[in-house]
Amino acid sequence: MNGYAVVDVEATGRSPWRHRVVEVAVVQLDAGLRTEREFTTLVDPAGPVGPTHVHGIAQGDVEGAPRFRQIAPRLLELLAGRVLVGHHVTCDRAFLEREFARIGVALPPVPLLCTMRIARRMLPEAGGFGLSACVEAAGLGWFPAHTALGDAQATVELLRHCRRTGCPDVRLPAPPAAPVVPWPRLGPARSAGSRGEAPLLRRVAPLGPWPAGVEGPRALIGSAGYE
Repeated sequence: MNGYAVVDVEATGRSPWRHRVVEVAVVQLDAGLRTEREFTTLVDPAGPVGPTHVHGIAQGDVEGAPRFRQIAPRLLELLAGRVLVGHHVTCDRAFLEREFARIGVALPPVPLLCTMRIARRMLPEAGGFGLSACVEAAGLGWFPAHTALGDAQATVELLRHCRRTGCPDVRLPAPPAAPVVPWPRLGPARSAGSRGEAPLLRRVAPLGPWPAGVEGPRALIGSAGYE
């Protein structure tokens, strides 16, 4: 194994079968939980963006954003050979699995590590086990909640906190004994009318979480890719 891939997705609804990913982030960590790379972009869901009051993404925000197929090759590279980490990671995994399935790619089984499950044991004093409640109980400060990169970064800090406080679950799982399934690869997707890679559209939200009903400040930054 090559370390961890901490993921978060924002979606147009709760069902991976009926709804689509509208934002995704991956933070790569090495075995010592040191950050290696970060990736995030809004995603054009080819339809309504869903509950703007939850994720803060308006319909106009995804104009010019790549489709999932266009970022799929990069995502496969970021996830390959890593333990998949998330807060309620089975939900993030399910959305990614369905999005890859829609373009004919079977996402192989990978080891999972869920910070929500860890927090249930490590932070019994938390008022709930959503990410914001766990981050608050751990004394980790504020973060841009319900942005994919903000949630992924907060999950990283929660993971580091649990390791510092001695949680035995925070370690790289042993490689599976069964033969490793070959990791799928895709050729780079191109943007329409361009020879270059599809541009990303990053959402920046430096403050948060915000009170219910209050839209957090954000800017949209287009980019061809970044680390």
